[in-house]
Amino acid sequence: MATEQGVVLKVGADTAWVKASKSTACEGCASKGSCTAMGEDMEVEALNIVGAKQGDRIVLTFETSPLLKASFFLYVFPILCMVAGAITGMHIAPKLDLDPSGSSAVSGFLFFFIAAFIVKIKGNQMSAKAKYRPKITRIIHPRLNR
Repeated sequence: MATEQGVVLKVGADTAWVKASKSTACEGCASKGSCTAMGEDMEVEALNIVGAKQGDRIVLTFETSPLLKASFFLYVFPILCMVAGAITGMHIAPKLDLDPSGSSAVSGFLFFFIAAFIVKIKGNQMSAKAKYRPKITRIIHPRLNR
């Protein structure tokens, strides 16, 4: 489980936008480039399970197991599909009297685009699940003027 500290920027119904400083844990993250970066800070939408208010200093918690699963699905699955498509195209080409290299390339890219479509659909489903989202688990310092 990874934790970060941050400040609540704005609050929604069940979520809050949090500004957090990038830490050393960010350097090893495969998704570090997709964070909404502002210099050394990033903004992230998190589930507000403790009822934090705008201006509160909080602790964010990220479950690492679902994060690793999502990273594998996002980065490795399309590559595996592309390789499987290339191998399939290479084996099918002689039966259809086609060039193995061309058939392998076309089939590989076809499988890759199908995998990207699957990742898009599955990613939307995963993002709706609470276990794939960061959570505000503790308020460190509440905002002084409430």
